[in-house]
This record gives sequence, C-alpha cells and structure tokens, in this order.
Amino acid sequence: QAQLVESGGGLVQAGGSLRLSCVASGRTFSLYAMGWFRQAPGKERELVAAISWSGDITNYANSVKGRFTISRDNGKNTVALQMNSLKPEDTAVYYCAAPASPFSSIMPSSFAYWGQGTQVTVSS
Repeated sequence: QAQLVESGGGLVQAGGSLRLSCVASGRTFSLYAMGWFRQAPGKERELVAAISWSGDITNYANSVKGRFTISRDNGKNTVALQMNSLKPEDTAVYYCAAPASPFSSIMPSSFAYWGQGTQVTVSS
C-alpha cells in the first residue's frame, strides 16, 4: 500500500505560482503512475494532472492546460505539480494520488490511494 504526503499548498494572489510536492513510500515508486486531484467546496473531486509510470505520458484537465505542469523524480520518490497563472477558481484541496496496480493507465478510475491533501487558496 502506498503512503503519500503532500506539501506546498498555501495562499497566493491571482496570477501567482505555487509548487506542490508529494513524497511516496511503501512500494517501488517508479512502477506506478501518479496524479494530482483537487476538490473545491461543494464540488466533486476531479483529476488535475497525471503522469505515467514511465514519465512520458501526461494528462491535464482542460481548465489547467498551459498553466500547470506535472513532473516526477523517481530517484526521490516524488511527484510535483507546478502551478502558474493561478486563478481564484483553482482554490481547492489538492490531493496526491496513486493507483493500486503497477503500469496502470492514468485514467481517473485507476487511482486508489490518496494523500491527506493540501489547501490551495487563490485570492482575487
């Protein structure tokens, strides 16, 4: 079972940037896709970005394309989400996520393990 710990959330003004980081443990990190989800108050959790186990395939929500970048460092067992040009509608709790199975796809339904979440608040 994967253990996931996020960091890097906070309060930022619109147009600013934040970088989220997630450290994974408990299994061989390089075999698993990784993702970032978010959940805003009153809304369902949605996939923001995902990266394949090989690192060569990424997927982004339409609302963040061109602004957010997901990356992974297999040597440090970490996945990061660089968020630029932040908007108030990006305000949410952001969760690091991992699938149950190695070599799985980066479709939202693949993800089974979640971190505790980190709050991102973007003021207008």
